[in-house]
Amino acid sequence: MTLTNETHDPSLRSWVESANARTTDFPIQNLPFAVFRRRGSDENWRGGVAIGDQVVDLARVLAAGALSGTAGDALAAAAEPCLNRFMGLGADAWSALRLALSRSLREGAPARSTWQAFLVAQADVEFRVPARVGDYTDFYTSIHHATNVGRLFRPDNPLLPNYRWVPIGYHGRASSLGVSGQSFRRPHGQLRAGTDDPRLAASQRMDYELELGVFVGPGNAAGEAIPIEAAERHVFGICLLNDWSARDIQAWEYQPLGPFLSKNFATTVSPWIVTAEALAPFRVRWERGADDPQPLPYLDSQANRDAGAYDIRLEVRLETDRMRREGRSAPVLSRTSFRHAYWTVAQMVAHHTVNGCNLEPGDLFGTGTQSGPGEGEAGSLLELSQGGKQPVAIGDGETRTFLEDGDAVIFRGWCERDGAARIGFGEVRGTLLAA
Repeated sequence: MTLTNETHDPSLRSWVESANARTTDFPIQNLPFAVFRRRGSDENWRGGVAIGDQVVDLARVLAAGALSGTAGDALAAAAEPCLNRFMGLGADAWSALRLALSRSLREGAPARSTWQAFLVAQADVEFRVPARVGDYTDFYTSIHHATNVGRLFRPDNPLLPNYRWVPIGYHGRASSLGVSGQSFRRPHGQLRAGTDDPRLAASQRMDYELELGVFVGPGNAAGEAIPIEAAERHVFGICLLNDWSARDIQAWEYQPLGPFLSKNFATTVSPWIVTAEALAPFRVRWERGADDPQPLPYLDSQANRDAGAYDIRLEVRLETDRMRREGRSAPVLSRTSFRHAYWTVAQMVAHHTVNGCNLEPGDLFGTGTQSGPGEGEAGSLLELSQGGKQPVAIGDGETRTFLEDGDAVIFRGWCERDGAARIGFGEVRGTLLAA
C-alpha cells in the first residue's frame, strides 16, 4: 500500500502559479497523467502531466535530456503515444518519475528556466483515451446502488444472495471507450412493452452511471492469481468514468447473461489519471458490517481493512441544450463518495485474478455506479427518478426522468481533508445526440 512521502507535503508550492490556487484540481501534490497534443494539430500524441492550468509535455522533457536514471527510463515510457508501457513498469518507476517532476516544478527549483519551455496551456490541447485498453471489466461495487435498483424490481428482496459474497462484474466493450467530450447517437436495440412483441427502436430511457475507472499497471501471468496483499502494486491510478446505459434495452436483453447492446455503444473516461501514489493521503478505513458475511480469506487482509477505501468525492451535473443556449450553468444532481463502496480496488484485483485470469498493463476496471446512503447521493437517473416515475427538477421548469437529446452529463471528482492538499480529477463530459 502506497505511503505518503515528500511529494505529498501540503506546504509545497509550484513556480507554476496557477497550481497554487486553492480551487485547482492540479496542485503540485497531484501530477496526474494523460495523453495529449495541441488542439487541431497533426502533432504526435504524447504523455503529459497536469500542473495548474498547464501540461508538462513529457516528450519535450525527454528530448531535452532533463531527467536520468530510473526517472529518465520511466519518462521515456510515459512520453509515448499511449501509457501502457509506463503503466507496466510498476510502482518504483512511477514513484521515481513523480519525485523528479515534483522537485523540478517546486518553487525555487534551479531548472525552472529550462522547464518553462516544457509547458503547454491546457486550454490549447486535446486528449485521447490515455491507454490502449485491451480489456474492460465493469464491476458493481456500490451496495447502495444495487439496493436502490433492486427495490425497483424486487421490493421484498432487493439484493440477490451473491452480492455480499462476490465482487460482481461483467466484461464490457473496449472499442467504444471515448475520452471526455465524447458525443454519441442515441442507440437502437430491441424494446419490449408489456406483453407486446419486441421491436427495434431507439432507446427512450437513456441514463448515465457515475463511476470511477481503475487502470491496471503490471499484469500477471496466466494461471497465477494476484493475492490481495499484492493487489495494489498492480494498480496504476484512477479516473472518472461514465458507463452510459440504455435502461429499456437492458430490461429486455439482460437475462440470463447481462448487459449487451444496452452498454456497448459508449463509455466515457476523463483524460487525467490520478496515480495511486497521489491518492495516498485520502485512504480511509474499509469496513464490513457485523451483520454482513465477512469476506472469504482471499478477499481479506488487515491492510485492506485499515486503509483499503478511498474518500473520493463525486459530483454529477446535467447541462441541457436549453441551458447552453441561455448561458446557464449546469445544476448539481447528486454528490457522493467512493468511500461508501462495498468492495475495494484491491478486492476487485484479487477476485478478477483468483481463477488465473491474466491482467495486462492498461486494462480498465469500472467500479460500477457509485451511490451513497443518503438523500441526493444516487449515481443514476434511474434511482433519482424512481425508475422514471418521479421527474427530477433541474431548474427553470425543466425536468428529467431519463436523458433527452442534447443533454450533456458532467462528472467531477476530488479529494480533500485537513492536513493534505486538495487534489482533483478534472471532469468527464459526454453528450447524447439524437438517434
